[in-house]
Amino acid sequence: MELIRSLVFVPGNRANMLERAKDFPSDIIMVDLEDSVPPEEKVNARNLAIEWVPKLKALGHRVMVRVNSLDTGLTRDELTAVVGPDLAGISLGKAESPEDVRDVDRMLTSLERAAGLELGQVKIIPWIENARALVGAYQIATASDRVVGIAFGGEDYTDDMGLERTDTGEEIYFPRATVAVAARAARVASLDSPYVLFRNPDGLRADAGQARKLGFTGKFAIHPAQIDIINETFSPSQEEVAYARKVVDAWNQAESQGRGSADLDGRMIDVPVIKRAQNLLALAESISDKLTADR
Repeated sequence: MELIRSLVFVPGNRANMLERAKDFPSDIIMVDLEDSVPPEEKVNARNLAIEWVPKLKALGHRVMVRVNSLDTGLTRDELTAVVGPDLAGISLGKAESPEDVRDVDRMLTSLERAAGLELGQVKIIPWIENARALVGAYQIATASDRVVGIAFGGEDYTDDMGLERTDTGEEIYFPRATVAVAARAARVASLDSPYVLFRNPDGLRADAGQARKLGFTGKFAIHPAQIDIINETFSPSQEEVAYARKVVDAWNQAESQGRGSADLDGRMIDVPVIKRAQNLLALAESISDKLTADR
């Protein structure tokens, strides 16, 4: 599973914001051609994306582009414009079915072949944003080998369901959990909906923490001030790493003595516990490697 903790949206029609994105510490910069761009600015956003994807990639960023949903009629032209050697992937707004993903997969294959790129280079992150998509979340996540994660869109989901969107988020607890489980079953990243109160860092920390407890591996940001909190939340803390190492040490000692479980501070350590500890340490190592590479 790819390391994707933070993805920050940058409106594709805002050259000044694309310029600022050069310094963003997110795992992925997501140039947005969809919701943050008004209809009359779509072509301008597309042209700016053509210019800025290579610029941001040259500075060491992983860059993706969120394209408009297939029912808008804009998707093919947007893909044709942005697919190239510097594009890590695309995010498909309002994916409703596995066939939506397969349609985009076929378009990408054709464009990669025409550009002389390695087939499969451009990855896909579909958005789960309504009831139909939620019911088929696992099928969407497994519709193509290009899919590296699925994203939950809380605003569009509550609109589709006719629900009031609240700050506490009780109304999206079930769909969040469903998306996280579907992603895990498909062995892809699960990426949570943005927290729209971007001037409320404590609220973001609580919201992201809840998402992590549900099984999400990362979260979208709509403002650069959110990125560090998201990265911190979806990274193991020093305390978690230290405890995981104690778990591994206790397990290794028990194994050397021919026992199938261990005792650590009065808590039983068995196979599921050691697996969680090993996975957490592997994540911490991946993050450390990324930080080293970024220096």
